[in-house]
Parts: sequence; structure tokens; C-alpha cells
Amino acid sequence: MFTVDNLKKTLDLFKEKIDKNKDYLSELDTPIGDGDHGNNMARGMEAVSESLQSKDPETVQDIFKLTAMALISKVGGASGPLYGTAMMEMAKASATTSEVLPILEAGLAGIEKRGNSQPGEKTMLDEWAPAIDAIRNGKLTEASLESAVEATKDIAATKGRASYVGERSIGHIDPGAMSSMYFFQSLMEAGVFDE
Repeated sequence: MFTVDNLKKTLDLFKEKIDKNKDYLSELDTPIGDGDHGNNMARGMEAVSESLQSKDPETVQDIFKLTAMALISKVGGASGPLYGTAMMEMAKASATTSEVLPILEAGLAGIEKRGNSQPGEKTMLDEWAPAIDAIRNGKLTEASLESAVEATKDIAATKGRASYVGERSIGHIDPGAMSSMYFFQSLMEAGVFDE
């Protein structure tokens, strides 16, 4: 279940992973995008961190809401609106439950709606959907997260900037799926699924 403490810890861990891997994320983005996913996400998570420290939110809903606003205002490209929408939908869901699954499902639905996309189009959904499926079935592991990301190599992009290169996007890992893996790893490490 989500608590104020484990959600703050999740976001701290997510920021650490993004900072540590920002060059790698941008490298992944170079052949199929603008090459700025890592820097954009790092800037966004810095804004999230500053916002949470200065406002010190006291509910799970407020933490998600502040995170959404920071990401939408600071992250360029598609990632800001998509991650921001996910966090905003999770904020709405957390008004009535602290259960992990319905909150994450709301985030997934938000990404699908905002991006007008489905899993299988080489986007962050190709990490979110299998991860949430694994949570639903009690089978979420590091390995399942990694194999979902690896699987994006075999997909030809049909959405977003990567769709411009079409078939040439095959063989490349989707950067949004990779940054999403860091998010789900952070949820695991923060103990969100342990309660």
C-alpha cells in the first residue's frame, strides 16, 4: 500500500536512478528520438525533489499532485505530459484508496489516454503494462521488469518521435520504457509492495 513515507522514498530512489543513468537514457533516445530523455527526466526529478522539500506534502494524494505539476512544467518532449498525467491520475485514485494496484492502474490508463497509445507500440506503456500485470499476479521481479524493457527492442515504433524512423527503431530499447523500469524498481526498493 502507498504511504507518505514509502512514496517519498520511491521518488527519492527514482531521482537517484535517473541522475545516475541520465546519459544512458539520452543515448537510448538518440537513434530514435531527440537524444534528450535523460536530461529532461533529470531536470524533472530535480524539480520534483525541490517541490516536495519546499511544500512538505502530508498526504499521498498531495505528493502525487506536486510530482505531476513539477514534471509537467519542467520535462520537455512527450515524457513530461505522459509522466505528469500518470502522476495526476494516481493522485485522483489515491483520494479513495491507498492500495497499490488501483492507483498504478489509474496511472497506466492516464498514459494510454494522453498518449493515445496501447502497449506494443514501443513506448513507456511496454514497461507499465507488463509491470502492472506482474503486480496483479504477484509475480513482479527485477527480472520481469528487465525482460519487458528488453522486449521493446523487437518492436517497431508507431507512436511519438520514434515512429518517424519506423522499422529502423527495431533493435533499440525504448528510453521511456527504461526510465519507467527505474520507477517500478524504486517502488519495489521503497517497500511499496511489502505492506
